[in-house]
Amino acid sequence: MAKKTRIVQMGLGPIGNKVTQFLAEKAGIEIVGAIDADPAKAGQDIGVLAGLPALGVKVTADMKAVLGGKDVDVVILTTTSSLVKTADQLAELLPYGVNVISSCEELSYPWLTNPGLAGKIDKLARENNVAVLATGVNPGFLMDYLPVVMTGVCRNVRKVTVERIQDATFRRIPFQKKIGAGLTVAQFHEKVKEGTLRHVGLTESMHMIASCLGWKLDKTEDIISPIVAEYEVKTEGLSVKAGDVLGVQQIGRGIVAGEELVTMIFRAAIGQPDVRDRIVIDGTPSLDSSFKGGVNGDVATCAILINAIPSVVSARPGLRTMVDIQAPHCFK
Repeated sequence: MAKKTRIVQMGLGPIGNKVTQFLAEKAGIEIVGAIDADPAKAGQDIGVLAGLPALGVKVTADMKAVLGGKDVDVVILTTTSSLVKTADQLAELLPYGVNVISSCEELSYPWLTNPGLAGKIDKLARENNVAVLATGVNPGFLMDYLPVVMTGVCRNVRKVTVERIQDATFRRIPFQKKIGAGLTVAQFHEKVKEGTLRHVGLTESMHMIASCLGWKLDKTEDIISPIVAEYEVKTEGLSVKAGDVLGVQQIGRGIVAGEELVTMIFRAAIGQPDVRDRIVIDGTPSLDSSFKGGVNGDVATCAILINAIPSVVSARPGLRTMVDIQAPHCFK
């Protein structure tokens, strides 16, 4: 009988709980530990937290108790979007000799946005003979990895444009709040100014694409604006008055010698029409591919975190990105 891959989860919020649900479906996976700093979750069964029958794995904040002296293949880390905070967690995790797959958007391609911290993480991973990868639906797949793969059939590429247009009506409340739904326009701009309201990862995605295509971006722009309700809109858990914010539009621009070579259009709002994920390659040949209705972000993020497990276990030690590991795929 083949040995099961032994997984520890760290971070048991909405994404972490959905990851538990997906992991429990995999015959070759065994969840052997769960770490979360929230005292309210201490001692709870990880399965019950995820809405499943008990799985016999209790949550604890004690990392040493979970990882010390145990045979763990991968830690799935779903705690924060911040590279700085994730780096602190990796500094604790990696000396245990465990591979890590993270949902941290800023870790998806940090070599140009924060080369110093990226180098430190890479060095620590190599010293402990393990691999670290950050992935998700975006960044990690739809707005960077997939466009890069599509260029594999091109003789040359002149420009890449990626659109991700989402209707947030049926997304979880934390996501709706994350995109500013329900705020006044003044509150929206204040949160943008504070740096607490933005889709994290567009800059990393632009650098991943540009680096793979041999472009050195002179600068990147990340332009954030509110999508405003023309009339009152209500969802199951939120009411948005006319004149208040339904969501966010964020446009990323990657520029070389004054020319925009990479364009990212991210729009997420309650009631947003014409939902899609679209990739346009201006090259030889030119390509234009759309997923009508878009890709469910929560499902796709949790799925790719899990489907990347075999690729990370077999990856070279160090800080890896989606473009330098074996292509993940669904497995039973």
